[in-house]
Amino acid sequence: MKVNAIVLLVRNFEKCANFYKDVLNLRVKNKDEGFIAFELEGNQEMAVMSLEAASKMISTEVINPEKHGEHRILLAMFVQDTDKTYEEFRAKGVTFVKPPTTQPWGQRTAYFKDPEDNLWEISHFIAKE
Repeated sequence: MKVNAIVLLVRNFEKCANFYKDVLNLRVKNKDEGFIAFELEGNQEMAVMSLEAASKMISTEVINPEKHGEHRILLAMFVQDTDKTYEEFRAKGVTFVKPPTTQPWGQRTAYFKDPEDNLWEISHFIAKE
């Protein structure tokens, strides 16, 4: 089984769509009312969908757009250089919750949140000498 797309359901669609398009520079694959999909490597995509659009497509009872709670998702992306990407994103106003750190297993990681508090990791593996 292969996951073809990750869809984030969000309250503030415009703010999140602009964050992924303008701040993270993801390439738009397609866009519709309350929905925008971005191309990722390897024939994958990530999309942002408004809670309203998701409620119409699935059901209000399932989506429950009035409910508020903690997010329990971590999205991870590999980059060429965690420190360089960290500085580039910070310059664009991205707020990091943890700066670049080298993990004991040799992965350099940093963590930030998008406008809806979805947690992201950027990382690369340090070359072994």
